[in-house]
Amino acid sequence: MLLEIVSAEANLFKGEVTSVTLPGVDGSFQLLNHHAAIVSILKEGLVKITAADFSFNKESESQFSKIDNQNYSLTISSGTIEMKDNKVIVLVD
Repeated sequence: MLLEIVSAEANLFKGEVTSVTLPGVDGSFQLLNHHAAIVSILKEGLVKITAADFSFNKESESQFSKIDNQNYSLTISSGTIEMKDNKVIVLVD
């Protein structure tokens, strides 16, 4: 699935991922390939991304923490997520 993470300042990440785990207001939840359409509000916490390969732009790479070769995380204050047609857009603060 295609994941885009966008902040007010920049596009932080865009790429094909296996899964993304998000800090929802009612608890953490995970999205996998072909998940049903969803819109949700996010709270402070970690966005965890799993992918076979990561490609960051130089400006935003320092905001991500490497867990291992296939997993990275990003700390957010809040945000919104929409998944539709196997594309996830995460707007973060």
